[in-house]
Parts: sequence; C-alpha cells; structure tokens
Amino acid sequence: MRRLTSPPGRAARPAVLLLALAAASTTLAACSGGDDGGTGPASYATDGTFTLAVATDPGALDPHASAASAVVTMSRFAYDSLVGVDADSAEIVPSLATEWTVAGTTATFTLRDDVTCSDGEPFTAQTAAANITYVADPANESPYLGAYLPAGVTASADGDTLTLELAAPAPFLLEGLSNLAMVCDAGLADRDLLAAATAGTGPFVLQEAVPDDHYTYTVREGYVWGPDGAGTVEPGTPATVSVRVVANETTVANLLLSGEVNAAQVIGPDTERLDAAGLYTVESASVLGEQWYNHAEGHVTADPAVRAALAQALDLDELGQVLTSGKGGPPTTLATVSPAACTGDSITAALPDHDPAAAAATLDAAGWTLGADGVRAKDGEPLTVTFLHDTGLGTGGGSAAELATAAWTELGVDVQVSGKNTTELSEILFGSGAWDVAWEPINVNSPDQLVGFLSGPAIADGGSNFAAIDNAEYADAVERATAMQGTEGCDTWLAAETALIEETNLTAFANSVVTVYGSGAEFLSNGSIVPTSVRVLG
Repeated sequence: MRRLTSPPGRAARPAVLLLALAAASTTLAACSGGDDGGTGPASYATDGTFTLAVATDPGALDPHASAASAVVTMSRFAYDSLVGVDADSAEIVPSLATEWTVAGTTATFTLRDDVTCSDGEPFTAQTAAANITYVADPANESPYLGAYLPAGVTASADGDTLTLELAAPAPFLLEGLSNLAMVCDAGLADRDLLAAATAGTGPFVLQEAVPDDHYTYTVREGYVWGPDGAGTVEPGTPATVSVRVVANETTVANLLLSGEVNAAQVIGPDTERLDAAGLYTVESASVLGEQWYNHAEGHVTADPAVRAALAQALDLDELGQVLTSGKGGPPTTLATVSPAACTGDSITAALPDHDPAAAAATLDAAGWTLGADGVRAKDGEPLTVTFLHDTGLGTGGGSAAELATAAWTELGVDVQVSGKNTTELSEILFGSGAWDVAWEPINVNSPDQLVGFLSGPAIADGGSNFAAIDNAEYADAVERATAMQGTEGCDTWLAAETALIEETNLTAFANSVVTVYGSGAEFLSNGSIVPTSVRVLG
C-alpha cells in the first residue's frame, strides 16, 4: 500500500506500511477457512486466474527503488531472493543460493546453475554481485541499504560463488537478504525498464501494466528454484495473476464475497461480514498504530515537551481499539512481522499514562501558555500541529484520528488534520517534510532493519531518517547489539527500542493481526502473498 514519487532532484525513498518477508515455505499452514479454504479442497483449477486486490497503485515497479508495500507485494511475483525463510520454522532455506556460510564479516553463497531470467538469459553469481553493489551504493539511494543490506558491504563473484565482505558484523544478514529482490542483467543495465516491466527470475512475468487499474502477470513454465525448491507445476498454480487497484475497503469486501477478487487484505469494520462468510484467511502480526513526530528544526514537535504532552493527552488503549476495530492489542516491539527475530516487550512499560492534566502541566512548564482563543502559544508562536494520517489505515484509522484531534484540541493545540492517501503521505514524509505528527506504521521482522529510519542522516542529508530522530542511547545500544550474533543481541535491541519510546521519539500504540482474505483460492502470506503458494480452486 505504499509508493513514493520523488521530489525534483531526489531519488525515491520509502514509505512503508508492511515490509513483509520476501520468502516463505510453500506448505499451506496457519490458515483457516470455510467452503473455499482450509484443508482438503474439492479440486484445483487448471490454468486459472488469481486476482489480488491492492489498495494503492504501486507507481514505479523497480524493486530496489521503493519499499512501498504494493511494490513489495508485486515484486514477489517476478523476483527471487538469494535465500528464503520457512514460514513455520523461521529457518533460512535455499532459493537462488543452495548453500551459504557466514563467518565474521565474510559471507559466501553457492548459486544454482539452472536459474534463468524471464528473457531466457542465465542468472549468475556475477549478476547477484551486481545487485548487491547497486543497492550498497549510497548514490543510488535504495531504501533497502541499511534495512535489508548492511551499509559498507562489497560483493564479488567467482564462478558460481558469491562473496560478501561486510564492514562490520551483521547479526541478521540472511534474514535481510531473504527480502532483497534480485534483478536480472537486462534490468540492471536499464533501470528505466523496471518502472513498468519486470526483469527477474521469479515465477511470473508482468505482461500488462495499467496504472491505477490493473497489472497482469503470466506464469513461467519450468520454474523450479523458488524457496526450498518451490515451483510452478503444482496443481492449482494460476496461469495468470491479475493485481487490481481498489482503494475502498467496502468495495474490496464486496468483490471478495462475489468471488471477483481471490485475495485482499482488509483491516476495517468490513472484516465482520467477511469473517461471518467463512472465507479463507491467513493472518500475520503487525504494528498498526505508530505515531511519528518530526524532530527537524522549525517544527514544534522538535520540542520534547510538546511530544511528551501530545502522547500524554491520548488514551492510547482506546485509540488502538478504534484503529483496529476492536481486534488489536497493545504493541510489544517495533519489529513484529513473523517470524520476528526478537520477541519480548520493549514498549509497554515505557509508554506514558493517559493524563490530560499532566499533559497540560508539561506544556505550561515549557512555556506554552493557553490563550483566550483556546490555543497555546510560546514566544508569539501558536502551538499548531500538522497531523497527517494514512487513509490506507481504513475507517478505523479515520475514527481514531478524530479522537486524537479532539484530545489535542482540548489540550490547546491548533490541529491541522488531514487524511492522505499513500502516495501523498509518502511524498510529504520523505520529500517536503511538511508535517509534525504522522500515523504511518513501519513493519519489519528484525530490529536492525529499522535502524536507518530511527537514526543516522535525516532526509535532508540524504538518509532515510524521515523523522530526524537523534537519540544517543538508542545509537549506543544499536552499536552494541550489532556486534552480537543473531538473537544473542535481542535484549540489547529491545533496550534500544525502549530508549526511543521513553523519549517520545515515536509512540507505538497498537498491534494488530492483519488478515488476508481469500475467496476461491488458497495461499500463504507474511504480510504479502507468497506466489508459489497460490492455488486456485476449481
């Protein structure tokens, strides 16, 4: 549900609702359903069509240029990654690479010798190295540098062996690489080609792109190198995949119930009638309520007292229930997508209590005085907050935003509230910076993937730290955690997250189980559909 159109002179940067795992096993599990789903379907269709609805047009489709969730979702149909992740065990499994070793700051991968691109050309270790080199080059401003690929990595190829040299230990290197799409030579040579076409090794090939309407893919014959050996010969594998852009969730629900759409994510009140219909479902955990503050100079939210008061004034539990239509719960960590690398609770104890009186006192002490017009001011500057929320959060998101606006208005804040679609909000967060508070959840499965969004260079300085957060305690904990191997550093990673919440650098207020509904089809999803798991029912 995310896309970013770059401002003039800037490369694309991400706005993210779901950065989902790019690979999983093809075992149909963790699912439920009525007549159209569950176990033991009556039959599978031959040469069927699988229709997937997405809420927002993806924009340019280059899988290295955007972390928009619509781009991530659609890229999975056309591109593979070096390794995959088993959906049940969370273990790393083969994909384009059959074997790998990670020792200190060196990682080596042995690539399959039978992989071909959609144009028939071979995919080689040299091609893989070129992908790594492109993403690793800061000049290319890929959103995946620092998220799925560590900064400072270099790549080389020798025969069928790919070698990565890291600038420092990377505790979740393989988990990150499981999300990084590999582009074929034709796309690497001409990035413009990737805007409205695909050049990958994946199980499907884009045949038609009609922006803001639909995208059509056709299956690749002979594809056998998916995660853990998944292919396209299994009964029920669709011959055609149609991705339809449908913004309205009620319309999406109607299309699911009529069978015109086979799969879609729905998070609002329409889930009640979809649940009642007994549709096939796949669930995955996610952060849904995440409140960001603009720390950049010139914004009122650069004042710690303002951020603290804005959080204190809100009944976060109530907001979470409204946002998730009563189906969510309190947040626990900032990286929750299954399989989550670190489990625990870095958030609950660090969140402020709901205390409007304390919020008012906080502002009073900081010099924000309540005026006769009901608006606070300091040194002649009114306490005006530009509050943006993503309309992709559905009806619940809009209702929760109204509650937040009312609470802040009562506090003496002049709230300029606006719902923005994904494209608009992306351009503001990662472009113009004309915002003070924003609701835009970022979802990943390991805490290292968030570091670039939470620290380091701000957007104005060429980084991805769109909120311009500068928390020394967080940075110190990240440095220590990064030096540890895998989950050995989880306690330190969680402590780093706690430091952010305590300083009101951001406020997480709701987790949710995101449901992808199916009608006339089965599939797996970890935030987005696993293409090789799709089975169209007859």
